[in-house]
Amino acid sequence: MKFKILSIILSFSLGLSNQVHSEQESKGNILFIMYNAKTYGDSDIETGTSFTEIVYAYDVFVKHNYKVDFLTPDGGSIHLGDYYKAKYPLQYRYFSDSGFMIRLKTTLKPSEVNPKTYKAVYYVGGRAAMHDVPDNEVIQNIAMAIYEKKNGVISAVYHGTAGIVNLKTNNGDFLINGKKVNGYPDAFERKEKPYYEEFPFSIEKKVNQHGGHFTYSANGWDSYAIAENRLITGQAPTASAKVAVLVVAKLQKNQNQSKNN
Repeated sequence: MKFKILSIILSFSLGLSNQVHSEQESKGNILFIMYNAKTYGDSDIETGTSFTEIVYAYDVFVKHNYKVDFLTPDGGSIHLGDYYKAKYPLQYRYFSDSGFMIRLKTTLKPSEVNPKTYKAVYYVGGRAAMHDVPDNEVIQNIAMAIYEKKNGVISAVYHGTAGIVNLKTNNGDFLINGKKVNGYPDAFERKEKPYYEEFPFSIEKKVNQHGGHFTYSANGWDSYAIAENRLITGQAPTASAKVAVLVVAKLQKNQNQSKNN
């Protein structure tokens, strides 16, 4: 009974907080790209979308008065798998908010997204990112329309970097070509685990193959992130909030420059 009452209180508090932000003038829309996959490829090994990487970035964006929409390849529900950890207060707070969780069960599909309405893209991690999005041309086109036609920002964290390795600009070059890029490095992948055999590629190797310069922090699970103009990438779930902060800073800089021109 006490747990239920606490959940109601937390849910109400979060909803009130979001309402306060929504009543203020929105600075623009951010598109989160997430995943429907429940398993690694055709295997029966469970995977999912990282709840950490959703809520820590989301919390930064809404506190800076940005509106966030959620996109998946098929629309509808994402799968968290074992990525939700109740022991972390921010995760528990959002997980306990029914309105927020309903949004994760009713994500947009690509045909419902208008790139003209967004200022940035954020590729959430979780190992499902390796399978759902990297070769999805419709999602690629959405991301690049935001980047090129709206002068927007593309960001990713952890395995979410898999979603950007195949992005190409209008001139046919890979977006990451000539840029420093971060994501989950091979040095930290658990290559002895069965799930790794289901990965279609190595993020680190693919980045380098496509002209990027993969770089990472040897310390591991810190807040390491890289900002290469309008491309921002982070290494691990612990970098989620920092990636969001860097995106906000870049968007603010873009806005200030527009005012001065």
